[in-house]
Amino acid sequence: MKVFTTGQVAKICKVAPRTVSKWFDSGRLKGYRIPGSQDRRIPREYLIKFLKEHGMPLGELEDETTAKVLIVSQDQVLIENLKRELPPEKSFKFATAASGFEAGLQAESFHPDCIVVDFSIGRTEALQICQNLRRNSEFAEVILIALLPDDGSMLSFDRSAINETFKKPFDVALLAERLRTLIGARKELV
Repeated sequence: MKVFTTGQVAKICKVAPRTVSKWFDSGRLKGYRIPGSQDRRIPREYLIKFLKEHGMPLGELEDETTAKVLIVSQDQVLIENLKRELPPEKSFKFATAASGFEAGLQAESFHPDCIVVDFSIGRTEALQICQNLRRNSEFAEVILIALLPDDGSMLSFDRSAINETFKKPFDVALLAERLRTLIGARKELV
Protein backbone atom coordinates (compact mmCIF):
# COMPACT_ATOMS: atom_id res chain seq x y z
CA MET A 1 0.00 0.00 0.00
CA LYS A 2 1.46 3.31 -1.10
CA VAL A 3 1.40 6.15 1.44
CA PHE A 4 2.18 9.84 1.08
CA THR A 5 3.66 12.46 3.39
CA THR A 6 1.87 15.78 3.86
CA GLY A 7 4.54 17.37 1.64
CA GLN A 8 3.87 14.91 -1.18
CA VAL A 9 0.11 15.44 -0.87
CA ALA A 10 0.67 19.21 -0.91
CA LYS A 11 2.57 18.89 -4.22
CA ILE A 12 -0.15 16.73 -5.75
CA CYS A 13 -2.90 19.12 -4.61
CA LYS A 14 -0.81 22.25 -5.32
CA VAL A 15 -1.36 23.64 -1.80
CA ALA A 16 0.88 24.41 1.17
CA PRO A 17 1.86 21.48 3.44
CA ARG A 18 0.15 23.32 6.33
CA THR A 19 -3.16 23.13 4.43
CA VAL A 20 -2.79 19.35 4.14
CA SER A 21 -2.06 19.18 7.88
CA LYS A 22 -5.27 21.11 8.58
CA TRP A 23 -7.28 18.73 6.36
CA PHE A 24 -5.74 15.81 8.25
CA ASP A 25 -6.23 17.31 11.75
CA SER A 26 -9.88 18.19 11.00
CA GLY A 27 -10.56 14.60 9.94
CA ARG A 28 -11.47 15.45 6.35
CA LEU A 29 -8.35 13.71 4.99
CA LYS A 30 -7.93 10.26 6.54
CA GLY A 31 -4.57 8.81 7.47
CA TYR A 32 -2.41 8.03 10.49
CA ARG A 33 0.45 9.43 12.54
CA ILE A 34 3.75 7.61 12.78
CA PRO A 35 4.11 6.35 16.38
CA GLY A 36 6.51 8.44 18.46
CA SER A 37 6.40 11.40 16.08
CA GLN A 38 4.02 14.02 14.75
CA ASP A 39 4.55 12.98 11.13
CA ARG A 40 1.38 12.19 9.21
CA ARG A 41 0.93 9.60 6.48
CA ILE A 42 -1.94 9.45 4.03
CA PRO A 43 -2.66 6.12 2.29
CA ARG A 44 -3.13 6.43 -1.46
CA GLU A 45 -6.75 5.20 -1.46
CA TYR A 46 -7.76 7.84 1.14
CA LEU A 47 -6.06 10.57 -0.85
CA ILE A 48 -7.83 9.57 -4.06
CA LYS A 49 -11.18 9.40 -2.25
CA PHE A 50 -10.57 12.86 -0.74
CA LEU A 51 -9.64 14.36 -4.11
CA LYS A 52 -12.71 12.89 -5.82
CA GLU A 53 -15.10 13.94 -3.02
CA HIS A 54 -13.85 17.52 -3.24
CA GLY A 55 -13.79 17.68 -7.04
CA MET A 56 -10.05 18.17 -7.14
CA PRO A 57 -7.92 16.92 -10.04
CA LEU A 58 -6.07 13.68 -9.43
CA GLY A 59 -2.94 15.05 -11.10
CA GLU A 60 -0.18 12.47 -11.29
CA LEU A 61 -2.44 9.85 -9.66
CA GLU A 62 -4.89 9.93 -12.57
CA ASP A 63 -2.92 7.62 -14.85
CA GLU A 64 -2.70 4.87 -12.27
CA THR A 65 -6.33 5.17 -11.12
CA THR A 66 -8.22 5.82 -14.34
CA ALA A 67 -8.94 3.25 -17.01
CA LYS A 68 -8.84 4.71 -20.50
CA VAL A 69 -10.91 2.89 -23.11
CA LEU A 70 -10.89 3.65 -26.83
CA ILE A 71 -14.00 2.42 -28.64
CA VAL A 72 -13.63 2.01 -32.41
CA SER A 73 -17.21 1.77 -33.63
CA GLN A 74 -19.91 3.57 -35.57
CA ASP A 75 -22.65 2.06 -33.36
CA GLN A 76 -23.74 4.97 -31.14
CA VAL A 77 -26.09 2.76 -29.10
CA LEU A 78 -23.21 0.42 -28.21
CA ILE A 79 -20.99 3.37 -27.28
CA GLU A 80 -23.64 5.00 -25.06
CA ASN A 81 -24.51 1.70 -23.36
CA LEU A 82 -20.86 1.01 -22.58
CA LYS A 83 -20.36 4.53 -21.22
CA ARG A 84 -23.42 4.07 -19.01
CA GLU A 85 -22.07 0.76 -17.65
CA LEU A 86 -18.62 2.28 -16.96
CA PRO A 87 -19.23 5.87 -15.80
CA PRO A 88 -16.40 8.38 -15.14
CA GLU A 89 -17.10 8.33 -11.40
CA LYS A 90 -16.16 4.63 -11.53
CA SER A 91 -12.70 5.58 -12.85
CA PHE A 92 -13.35 5.22 -16.59
CA LYS A 93 -12.57 7.65 -19.41
CA PHE A 94 -13.56 7.11 -23.01
CA ALA A 95 -12.49 8.18 -26.46
CA THR A 96 -14.22 7.09 -29.64
CA ALA A 97 -13.20 6.61 -33.24
CA ALA A 98 -15.28 5.71 -36.28
CA SER A 99 -12.46 4.65 -38.60
CA GLY A 100 -8.97 3.20 -38.62
CA PHE A 101 -7.43 6.61 -39.24
CA GLU A 102 -9.28 8.13 -36.27
CA ALA A 103 -8.35 5.10 -34.15
CA GLY A 104 -4.66 5.69 -34.85
CA LEU A 105 -4.90 9.36 -33.95
CA GLN A 106 -6.84 8.65 -30.76
CA ALA A 107 -4.49 5.85 -29.71
CA GLU A 108 -1.48 8.18 -30.05
CA SER A 109 -3.02 11.07 -28.12
CA PHE A 110 -5.29 9.28 -25.59
CA HIS A 111 -2.92 6.41 -24.63
CA PRO A 112 -5.70 3.89 -23.87
CA ASP A 113 -5.40 0.90 -21.57
CA CYS A 114 -7.93 -0.98 -23.69
CA ILE A 115 -9.16 -0.68 -27.27
CA VAL A 116 -12.52 -2.15 -28.23
CA VAL A 117 -12.70 -2.72 -32.00
CA ASP A 118 -16.16 -3.25 -33.48
CA PHE A 119 -15.76 -5.37 -36.62
CA SER A 120 -18.98 -3.88 -38.04
CA ILE A 121 -16.84 -0.95 -39.27
CA GLY A 122 -15.52 -3.42 -41.84
CA ARG A 123 -13.62 -6.65 -41.35
CA THR A 124 -10.53 -5.53 -43.30
CA GLU A 125 -10.29 -2.18 -41.54
CA ALA A 126 -10.85 -3.73 -38.10
CA LEU A 127 -8.14 -6.35 -38.71
CA GLN A 128 -5.78 -3.63 -39.96
CA ILE A 129 -6.35 -1.65 -36.73
CA CYS A 130 -5.55 -4.70 -34.59
CA GLN A 131 -2.44 -5.60 -36.60
CA ASN A 132 -1.10 -2.02 -36.64
CA LEU A 133 -1.54 -1.71 -32.87
CA ARG A 134 0.32 -4.95 -32.19
CA ARG A 135 3.18 -3.97 -34.51
CA ASN A 136 3.76 -0.78 -32.51
CA SER A 137 5.75 -1.56 -29.35
CA GLU A 138 4.10 1.42 -27.62
CA PHE A 139 0.80 -0.50 -27.67
CA ALA A 140 2.14 -3.97 -26.90
CA GLU A 141 0.49 -4.01 -23.45
CA VAL A 142 -2.84 -2.49 -24.55
CA ILE A 143 -5.79 -4.84 -24.06
CA LEU A 144 -7.49 -5.48 -27.40
CA ILE A 145 -11.11 -6.61 -27.55
CA ALA A 146 -12.86 -7.50 -30.81
CA LEU A 147 -16.62 -7.26 -31.23
CA LEU A 148 -17.49 -9.72 -33.98
CA PRO A 149 -20.72 -9.45 -36.04
CA ASP A 150 -23.27 -12.22 -35.99
CA ASP A 151 -23.93 -12.17 -39.72
CA GLY A 152 -23.65 -15.91 -40.21
CA SER A 153 -20.22 -15.73 -41.84
CA MET A 154 -17.31 -17.43 -40.22
CA LEU A 155 -14.51 -14.99 -39.49
CA SER A 156 -11.22 -16.80 -39.79
CA PHE A 157 -8.17 -14.78 -38.85
CA ASP A 158 -5.23 -14.89 -36.48
CA ARG A 159 -6.71 -14.09 -33.06
CA SER A 160 -3.39 -14.18 -31.22
CA ALA A 161 -3.17 -10.36 -31.28
CA ILE A 162 -6.59 -10.03 -29.64
CA ASN A 163 -7.10 -10.53 -25.90
CA GLU A 164 -10.86 -11.17 -26.00
CA THR A 165 -13.68 -11.55 -28.53
CA PHE A 166 -17.38 -10.96 -28.09
CA LYS A 167 -19.92 -12.08 -30.67
CA LYS A 168 -22.88 -9.79 -31.30
CA PRO A 169 -25.43 -9.58 -29.86
CA PHE A 170 -23.96 -9.66 -26.38
CA ASP A 171 -24.78 -8.21 -22.98
CA VAL A 172 -22.97 -4.85 -22.63
CA ALA A 173 -22.87 -5.37 -18.85
CA LEU A 174 -20.81 -8.53 -19.45
CA LEU A 175 -18.35 -6.60 -21.64
CA ALA A 176 -18.16 -3.85 -19.00
CA GLU A 177 -17.40 -6.40 -16.28
CA ARG A 178 -14.71 -7.99 -18.43
CA LEU A 179 -13.13 -4.56 -18.99
CA ARG A 180 -13.15 -3.92 -15.23
CA THR A 181 -11.44 -7.27 -14.63
CA LEU A 182 -8.81 -6.99 -17.36
CA ILE A 183 -7.85 -3.38 -16.65
CA GLY A 184 -8.23 -3.82 -12.88
CA ALA A 185 -5.57 -6.54 -13.01
CA ARG A 186 -3.09 -3.90 -14.21
CA LYS A 187 -4.29 -0.75 -12.45
CA GLU A 188 -5.70 0.15 -9.08
CA LEU A 189 -9.15 1.38 -10.07
CA VAL A 190 -10.94 3.20 -7.30
